Amino acid sequence: MARADPAARRRRLDRAVEFPAKDTLMGWVWLAAIGAGVFALLAVLKVDRLLWTMVASALMLGAAGYALQGQPGLVGHPVTTGLAATPDDGAMLELRDQMLERYTGAAAYLVAADAMTRIGDRRAAVQVLLGGIRIAPKSVVLWTGLANALSAHDANQVSPPALFAFQQATRLAPKHPAPPFFLGLAYVRAGEFAKARPYWAKALALTPSDISYRGEIAVRLALLDRLLAAQDAETPRQ
Repeated sequence: MARADPAARRRRLDRAVEFPAKDTLMGWVWLAAIGAGVFALLAVLKVDRLLWTMVASALMLGAAGYALQGQPGLVGHPVTTGLAATPDDGAMLELRDQMLERYTGAAAYLVAADAMTRIGDRRAAVQVLLGGIRIAPKSVVLWTGLANALSAHDANQVSPPALFAFQQATRLAPKHPAPPFFLGLAYVRAGEFAKARPYWAKALALTPSDISYRGEIAVRLALLDRLLAAQDAETPRQ
């Protein structure tokens, strides 16, 4: 195997060193320009000279930090906030609003929590609802909303805090269909379909026949039954 040309290697090394050196020089040029601009502005504004030493100290501190850690040659990249936007489930939100009577004082917290969830800040959604519960600790609307928010926050699992919130909502309104329905929905989203079934059946049983959203619950329960039947049919083949 032929050896690499020493002269070619030196040229590549020189080029590798040359670009960072140019970047570093430009960084210092910009830093000097910023410093000159700051002092010119202080002069124009007629700031007391006693304050100039404070500004100079701050600039020197920044320059020292740049000298130690500045890396102007690094390639830039877009910055992300770490929040992932969550798409709206419009049909489910509409059903929730029908069941929990959107236009109440407590429901205003649901609207705020929805906004937080929409931008992906599920923690803030939980905090909004906790704030509402401190004001109205016996609100089935807020406890059900908190249970939903906790389940979403905990990776769409029925975590112990979420289950506690669902149970508290049930204790406050044992004949209201919303707590069992949304607990069943949380189990569906977690992929635990068999656990969801009794809660949706209970929600349907608690819903009066003349309520507009009864059909919505019945359809979802029927679809869930079909899914469970299909899973049972597949089990012997595996």
